[in-house]
Amino acid sequence: MKVVFHEDFYQVYTSDPAAATGRMESIVEAIEPYVAFVPAEPALRQNITAVHSDMHIQNVEDNGLYEIATLAAGGAIQSAQIGLSEPCFGLIRPPGHHASANASWGFCYFNNMAVAMVALHRQKKIESACVLDIDLHFGDGTVNILDQHDWVSVVNIDSHNRISYLQEVETAMKSCRADLIGISAGFDNHTDDWGGLLTTADYEEIGYLVRSAASRNGGGCFGILEGGYNHAVLGENVLALIQGMAKE
Repeated sequence: MKVVFHEDFYQVYTSDPAAATGRMESIVEAIEPYVAFVPAEPALRQNITAVHSDMHIQNVEDNGLYEIATLAAGGAIQSAQIGLSEPCFGLIRPPGHHASANASWGFCYFNNMAVAMVALHRQKKIESACVLDIDLHFGDGTVNILDQHDWVSVVNIDSHNRISYLQEVETAMKSCRADLIGISAGFDNHTDDWGGLLTTADYEEIGYLVRSAASRNGGGCFGILEGGYNHAVLGENVLALIQGMAKE
């Protein structure tokens, strides 16, 4: 399976947990024997302005984060493009699902998922899309940007019961009829992370449910990294999701 990545994502660009030393290293170490890495390329400015206001973009630039944030957004676009023909994962940071059109918080700057979906839709590569957000925290920025479009749906799983959570994912995927499914893949709901809910095997099951829905639709799927902060288990959880997505 292809994974979009760039060594610049090793940079500690701020002091928040998403930018912590060792976070990306822990994932690369776990998945490297099983994947083929594809170098990430920055998003074009026109990709960013398609979803974010000039004021917000200027704020990101003023904070010295434009280059790393556009690299993450570009990696998301590449992951989505590859995902049209084969499952793909974007190992990118900063994350993005708390970035709205005009503001951001929660370690996010540009909304990588929204940038990717809007870019492919504008290029007429997809007519419909679905975003499945499995992060511990509600993807408010993604909803803010994408809810105005009738060609894309955003599903945030919010159950606090493990069995119900997986049932929500299964129900959402059974009803999904999109050309492309994107997973906003936060791993902070793991039993050994902030949320304390899901097991490593659950992430594999979620990946499989998404891949199955995409195959049934004759479409594609991809995932991009959002949260997940316990480096001791983060790599194995990312690997589990990837392996689930890779199942035929």
